[in-house]
Amino acid sequence: MSTPVLDLRGLAFRYPGSQQALFGVDLHVHAGERVALLGPNGAGKTTLVLHLNGVLRAGAGTVSVSGLSVDDANLAEIRRRVGIVFQDPDDQLFMPTVRDDVAFGPANLGLRGAELEARVAMALAAVGVADLADRVPHHLSFGQRRRVAIATVLAMEPDILVLDEPTSNLDPASRRELADILRALPVTVLMVTHDLPYAAELCERSLILSGGVVVADGPTLELLADPELLASHRLELPWGFTVPTAGRG
Repeated sequence: MSTPVLDLRGLAFRYPGSQQALFGVDLHVHAGERVALLGPNGAGKTTLVLHLNGVLRAGAGTVSVSGLSVDDANLAEIRRRVGIVFQDPDDQLFMPTVRDDVAFGPANLGLRGAELEARVAMALAAVGVADLADRVPHHLSFGQRRRVAIATVLAMEPDILVLDEPTSNLDPASRRELADILRALPVTVLMVTHDLPYAAELCERSLILSGGVVVADGPTLELLADPELLASHRLELPWGFTVPTAGRG
């Protein structure tokens, strides 16, 4: 099998002056997978994500991205390869126009002129907001800002797209439009979410992180069809939602 795009082995971490957050996490994601990371509040999901681009450093164990260790020597390349889209798009949008925001990362890599313009156009088109290029980001709707935040990451041509609660604060139409966009992206996806139906819709595989350890890793529909597993880790399907028994189209 090919080298995993994400490879965490025995990852452990304790915040200074606090209790242990992660206890020996193993997680392997291969190119082209869409994987959901599920778990209750306080499970360690955000702590894990912050290790993927070196914001936090492992207290024990290893983290590598496409074969590169997450360390000082590789940090710039790691942060290009791992694109994290945060829960609040306003954390990522700070330039005068949408075009400027999407161009910011590639420009810092040295892209200029027609090459930079092409990269920006590609990223905006991928999320369906090419017509918003000259708009002020903070005048856009929340759903539009989330798309632009994704475009800022796609412009870096990452190996993996990490989405933190991508459906939070989205109306039903925006939620569905985002699902269509994510399905069409030719990129590996790790999606951190409490939205279990969204995980079922988009991710064939899921992991449940609870108490700082991976307690389940398997086909999403199989995990969601296990009520005892979900209940024991404070996960609940919404009322009326039935886990599909057949494969998705």
